[in-house]
Amino acid sequence: MRDTRESRLLLVLLIAIAFALITVDIRGGQESPVDGARQAAAAVFGPVENGVAAAVDPVGNAIGAVRDSGERHTRIAALEKENAELKAELGSDDRNRNRLRELDTMLKTAGAGQYGIKGAQVIAIGAAQGFSWTVTIDVGARDGIKRDMTVLNGSGLVGRVTTVGPSTSTVLLANDPDFTVGTRMEKSDELGFATGQGDSPLLVQLLNGKAKVKPGDRLVTFGSRADKPFVPGVPVGEVVRVDPAGGGLTRNIYVRPYVGFTKLDIVGVVVQAPRSDPRDMVLPQKPKPAPTVTVTVTPPPPDGQQANQQDQGQNQDQAAQGRNQNDGQDQQDQGGVTP
Repeated sequence: MRDTRESRLLLVLLIAIAFALITVDIRGGQESPVDGARQAAAAVFGPVENGVAAAVDPVGNAIGAVRDSGERHTRIAALEKENAELKAELGSDDRNRNRLRELDTMLKTAGAGQYGIKGAQVIAIGAAQGFSWTVTIDVGARDGIKRDMTVLNGSGLVGRVTTVGPSTSTVLLANDPDFTVGTRMEKSDELGFATGQGDSPLLVQLLNGKAKVKPGDRLVTFGSRADKPFVPGVPVGEVVRVDPAGGGLTRNIYVRPYVGFTKLDIVGVVVQAPRSDPRDMVLPQKPKPAPTVTVTVTPPPPDGQQANQQDQGQNQDQAAQGRNQNDGQDQQDQGGVTP
């Protein structure tokens, strides 16, 4: 066919008719007006299509494989989504178990110190810009929370309440540089003041510059007047480094806090102070050293000595057997004699 104006118009017309039929077929759905024509065409061209499909079966299989691959990919994606949801549920269960353990530990700590506490959950973290370490908890004035109350968890001192809203409160953490708490050394009762240093250990200035301190020594809160902002006896941390005594009036030591300030979840606000200072009762028990097992190994004797020992043992056995036989014969002889 020549490329003429009429042929171009005919081609455009056929394309327009094809699009119109496709549109009508799609909108008609199962009741499409061209459904009968489609079935007739299928009856006429079906055998031809089967024959062509048989001729190009490898190509058809490849196309089917690609299509099935896409379906498998969809199924895999669905399974991965289900697995992710199951893992999320399991993770939630693990988190709940961890929170229950934290709550149980905190209640034991509060019981040991006779602290009346109000349980809370950390719901927000303050911006750590300029070494500002704060968290927001989900209890406030409606729950009896007031400014300058001690906050603790199962490990020890968390901080103190600085701002109170109707249903939330802000807690200044013990590792904030603006945080200072009076401390008391375990057993020696040496007093000092602990100051936060962000990610670094707490800096504690002991009032006695000649105090004897060593790594591993432990500290608790000394307590404040009227128990605000700090109640006594709350575990603070453990000494990790001691500056040399320089003859000054005070002495600096560095204390690793018991509380992990980057992973806070369940905390307790002390709403009722203990009747008496619990002293060191709230400190965790020190781990007992593992018993030393002593094993004594006796070296075997040399080969020659071992052989001699075996020969001597055999001779002794033979001599004993001979004596037993003689004794038996004597007894028989005596038994045959009539007095």
